[in-house]
Amino acid sequence: MSIVMSLARHVSRFAAVAFVLISANAAQAIEIQRVVSPQGIEAWLVEDDTVPLIALSFSFLGGSTQDPVGKPGVANLLSGMLDEGAGELDSKTFQAELDEYSVELSFSAGLDSFVGSLTTLTDNRAQAVRLLQLALTKPRFDEEPIERMRAQFIAGIKQNEQDPDTLAGDALTEALFAGHLYSRPVEGTPETLAAITADDLRSFHANTFARDHLKIAVVGAIDAKALGAMLDEAFGGLPAKSKLVDVPEVKPVLTGSTDISMSIPQTIINFAGNGLKRDDPDFVPASVASLILGGGGMTSRLYEEIREKRGLAYSVGIGLRAYDHSGLVVGGTRTRADQADAVTDLIRSEVARFAKDGATEDELAKAKSYLLGSYALRFTTSNAIAAQLLSIQMDNLGIDYINRRNGLIAAVTLDDVKRVAKRLFDGELLFVRVGQPGS
Repeated sequence: MSIVMSLARHVSRFAAVAFVLISANAAQAIEIQRVVSPQGIEAWLVEDDTVPLIALSFSFLGGSTQDPVGKPGVANLLSGMLDEGAGELDSKTFQAELDEYSVELSFSAGLDSFVGSLTTLTDNRAQAVRLLQLALTKPRFDEEPIERMRAQFIAGIKQNEQDPDTLAGDALTEALFAGHLYSRPVEGTPETLAAITADDLRSFHANTFARDHLKIAVVGAIDAKALGAMLDEAFGGLPAKSKLVDVPEVKPVLTGSTDISMSIPQTIINFAGNGLKRDDPDFVPASVASLILGGGGMTSRLYEEIREKRGLAYSVGIGLRAYDHSGLVVGGTRTRADQADAVTDLIRSEVARFAKDGATEDELAKAKSYLLGSYALRFTTSNAIAAQLLSIQMDNLGIDYINRRNGLIAAVTLDDVKRVAKRLFDGELLFVRVGQPGS
């Protein structure tokens, strides 16, 4: 790559980070347009000419839950393959064009969805859209990049097998969703990755990449008419309908606990309980309640009891995790091995006390103030705004959610918090601990 090309690449990256569309105090002033292309492809657009950049985020319904039986890791491997050659361009040529035109293109697979993003200078929009269109509609899946990415992913998995946090998180997920599609590792295993073929990748791509569940958010220097043409060029060649495997609803299994022996300085404690899906009417009050109990850093109940009063851990947190087919309350901390039992018991007792008594007026006021004040910080750059708009679409919250969100939080009462505290926390918690046995 030439010095000029390298410089352009770095300028593009810097500009993408520095592209601040709004001040933190003006988040709710974002104007979102609903754009529908000539072919009927919909996107949400925040138009701004401050910097000549375009940030695009998009998602397809169906992540690792769509992996074939016995082969977890297909979606994840596919996420590493889509910029490794497409159409007439082999891997090296495709990567060279990304560099030449300073295009940032990335993909990732989760449990329920497959997400992508593109950032480009407006002058290079045509080239960027062409590369995106090829990646989405004509991926090559050549043998050399498949084997290279397979080896890279397997190496990452083996490295994570020695990481206590990954070990704890995976064990918790497997226990919570035993027998369900959610229990399978998104990354796959060395054995399943070794068995994945190019046909597996093609089949996943053909079944999942379609327009019926496509969500798109665009931020930057482009108007609605130009965006309509861009949407058709990039996404118009996709099939109209996906062919997704049905994913059943699932309630987490909250019986028992798991201790994994590992020689590390501190014991990692992860725990989970019943949560809510994002469309539950109690989700906003539950967000406030979980913040009071264990979020927001140094102001939560758990932090005060475990860190401030007893010095048993440096930090402790709890929060909501919403999936398409289930919901969790998840939390974690770490402490000395000889204190692990005490910390576990204290978490149980504080969660039960909160379920019984709810919150105080002061706790409610502080939690609402934090949630109201911090929301704007999610909207500081073009890529951040696009990601937030995509998330709102994926959660089916409506194009006006940014303007409604703070009002929903402000309306939460003590009675709301007490109701959801009992609903969420008056039950079992599942614990997974990784570390040396306590003495």
